[in-house]
Amino acid sequence: MWSVTSRNAPEQRAGAELARPAVGRVEQAAPLHALSRDVQAVANGDRDAFERIYDAYGRMVRAILLGRVPPADVDDLLQDVFLIAYTRIRELRDASAFGGWIAVIARNRATDHLRQRRAYAELPAELPGGDAIEAETLVVLDAVRRLPDAYRETLLMRLVEGMSGQEIADRTGLSPGSVRVNLHRGMKLLREKLGWNANE
Repeated sequence: MWSVTSRNAPEQRAGAELARPAVGRVEQAAPLHALSRDVQAVANGDRDAFERIYDAYGRMVRAILLGRVPPADVDDLLQDVFLIAYTRIRELRDASAFGGWIAVIARNRATDHLRQRRAYAELPAELPGGDAIEAETLVVLDAVRRLPDAYRETLLMRLVEGMSGQEIADRTGLSPGSVRVNLHRGMKLLREKLGWNANE
């Protein structure tokens, strides 16, 4: 369920604290070398290692999906992406490339899902609107989805999933400087799309 923590700050509206029951939280991000070992362990059938990978990469994958598909479909697709990764992990030659590899799986799964959802029913004009806060959050999400991929995914990882800049860099393979640039430029474009004044 979408919820907004403050109606005053645009960044807080955009980064509404979302419930994420399907993705585990870790207090501190696991080091990359440990995650690489976990990827190799999963290839050898270690299910506990797969759980650690899910905890480490789930928020990144969720953000990628949220930038492409309706929010109601994200949790199911998140499970699909990790199932695909689990069944194909032996195909991954370099364990340290797992972040980029699973990101590609997530993007492809989202694209396939949207192709399968072609038939939409037209909603009647007199249909009552939902909660104003939820509607506002969906407007922001729609604006984020219209940003270029790099900005969209980085913003969703930071604002929605609560990942730190370093976590985003570690999981995506981007440099910390690139993450900062993507966040800065993405937020600037988002403000422009929503008509937010930078001094609000």
